[in-house]
Amino acid sequence: MSISFKQARFVTSAFELSQLPPDSGAEIAFAGRSNAGKSSAINCLTRQKNLCKTSKTPGRTQLINFFELDAQNRLVDLPGYGFAKVSKKLRNHWDQVLSTFLLQRRALRGLVIVVDIRRGIGDLDQALIDMMGDSLPLHILLTKSDKLSRSSVQKAVFATRSLLPGPEQTISTLSTLNHQGLEQLEQKCRKWLDLDLSTLS
Repeated sequence: MSISFKQARFVTSAFELSQLPPDSGAEIAFAGRSNAGKSSAINCLTRQKNLCKTSKTPGRTQLINFFELDAQNRLVDLPGYGFAKVSKKLRNHWDQVLSTFLLQRRALRGLVIVVDIRRGIGDLDQALIDMMGDSLPLHILLTKSDKLSRSSVQKAVFATRSLLPGPEQTISTLSTLNHQGLEQLEQKCRKWLDLDLSTLS
C-alpha cells in the first residue's frame, strides 16, 4: 500500500534515549541547524501547516518528535543544532543522545540534513555528515530556495555537491512557499521507506 505523508500525526516526544518508541518499522530523521527550516520542511512534506511547531526563535525544537505515517513508518524531527543560547550541559546531552540515536537506531532508513540555501553547509552540518559516514543514506535539503535567483540556486547546489564525499549523498532544493522541489523530497522519502527490509544488512 502506498505511503501517505498527509496522514502523518504526532505520536510522542523523547528527551532521553529511554523514552524512544520501540526500534521497529522504518523511520526518516530530519536534522539541521536551528532556523534552517526543518520543521517547515516536514509540514510541507505532510501538507499540514501545524504538524511541527515552527518559530522564528532558534532552538524551538528541544525534543526528538515522532510522527506516524502508518503502523510501520515514521518521520522524526530532531532538535536543531548550533543554537548558542542553549546551556553547555544541554548541548552535551543532545550531542550524546543524537549521536547514539543516529548511529544505533535500526529503524532509521535515511537522514535528511536541512540547510538554509543562503548559508550553505556549515561546520556543524559538515561534522554531522562526517560522523554519519556511510552508516546511513543522506539527503541534503537546501531550503528557502525562493529567496535566491535560479542561477544562484544552481550555484548553491554545485557548491554543496563539491563538499560531499560521494555520489551516494543526494541533494535537492525546497521552497515551502511555492512547494517547488516538494516532489523530489517526497520521492526520496518514499524510496527510503519502501526499501525491502531483507535488502538491509
